[in-house]
Amino acid sequence: MTNPIDPTTPETVTPETATPEAATDDSAAATPAPRPAPRPGPKPGPRPGPRPRPDDVAPTPTLVPHGDPHKFGRIDVEGVVWLKTSDGERQIGSWQAGTIDDGLQHFARKFDDLATEVEILEERLAARSGDPRKAQAAAKHLLDDLPNAAVIGDVSALEARLTVIVGSADDVADSIKAEREETRRAAIARKEELATEAEQIGTESTQWKVAGDRLRAILDEWKTIKGVDRKTDDVLWKRYAKARDAFNRRRGAHFAELDRERAGAKARKEELITRAEELSDSTDWGPTSAKFRELLTEWKAAGRAPRDADDALWQRFKAAQDVFFAARNAASSERDNEFAANATAKTALLDEAEKSIDPASDLEGARREFRSFRDKWDEIGKVPRDQMGSLEGRARALEKRIRDAEDAQWRNSDPEAQARAAQFADRAAQFEDQARKAEERGKAKDAAKLREQAAQWKEWADAAASAITDR
Repeated sequence: MTNPIDPTTPETVTPETATPEAATDDSAAATPAPRPAPRPGPKPGPRPGPRPRPDDVAPTPTLVPHGDPHKFGRIDVEGVVWLKTSDGERQIGSWQAGTIDDGLQHFARKFDDLATEVEILEERLAARSGDPRKAQAAAKHLLDDLPNAAVIGDVSALEARLTVIVGSADDVADSIKAEREETRRAAIARKEELATEAEQIGTESTQWKVAGDRLRAILDEWKTIKGVDRKTDDVLWKRYAKARDAFNRRRGAHFAELDRERAGAKARKEELITRAEELSDSTDWGPTSAKFRELLTEWKAAGRAPRDADDALWQRFKAAQDVFFAARNAASSERDNEFAANATAKTALLDEAEKSIDPASDLEGARREFRSFRDKWDEIGKVPRDQMGSLEGRARALEKRIRDAEDAQWRNSDPEAQARAAQFADRAAQFEDQARKAEERGKAKDAAKLREQAAQWKEWADAAASAITDR
């Protein structure tokens, strides 16, 4: 840092020692010299939040521009340069290089240079960049040399600013230290969390894609976390790296096993394809269809083959199926046409039989015609499944008409039924005769009971006789 202060003797400026600025005119001298850019310092580490300006850092006092140096200094006729302060005037040098105004402007610009250095220190302290204690040391040095500075300007305000810097630097340093420590604790805590999560993934997770993506995201976040000391960071990093390696080993073992399983599935599916291709030319439609269903069940149970082969294997298997089922469908279509013609023929046969067969008028003739009908029916053959029920129902109804007529004839000529009716009538007559004899003997009570029994048997006899008549 440039120090314009000569701490030993007042400055004497002669034409030989005058700077180029001393030879400029008043208009040029009235323009302040360009202020140097702040010097770069170390970048601050990450902080958990915005940093407030310490309360004890006072606002920068307003300086009177050096364009009006008469307020803070003068040069007498002998060339002696005086600085005006609140304690009075003091000699800071002599001017022999030009006019008095040139001299005042010269010493005012030197004040500006000094003020610029102070401003740089203030900005560094306010921005909390660099080491606050280094800024404090520089401010102390400037403050110590300020009483002997060969400058014209508001030295008292500059002294106040330097005093604030010196006084507040310790607090700023402590605050930065506390913030860095808090940042360090937060960074360690976050890396602890990430390491713990990685360890859980490394030992437990089987969601390989999701878990792998999460481990990469943890690594990306890990790289952004600063402020952890090297020793602690190394320990935490080893935990994460160990967890990641464990996950990679488990994932590798899983996919290696999966590859073995898929290789086995591929071999198994190739066997099923061979069997399907052998069956594809079969015309034994029913059994072969059942075998293809079994093959499909086995195919699903075999699992997935390697991705690049599984689709091709399926296409081969499906092609063998398609050959068989296309042939079966063609045969079924031909058969359906034949069955439709059979249904038409059976319908016509039924229409004729229902009109001609009359068992009520000629049972024997009806039997002969039905036998002829059944022979023709069987000779025609199968019909479509959806018409089978209705046609068979009409045929059974025709057969039932004949069977009912036969049953009626048999019941009407049944000797056992007639004998049973006569037996009931005889039994009723016996009880009537016994009742009459009991009454003659004066046994009226017994006669009443016998008549009741006679009435019961007569009722049964009438019912039996009625049944034969109804036939």
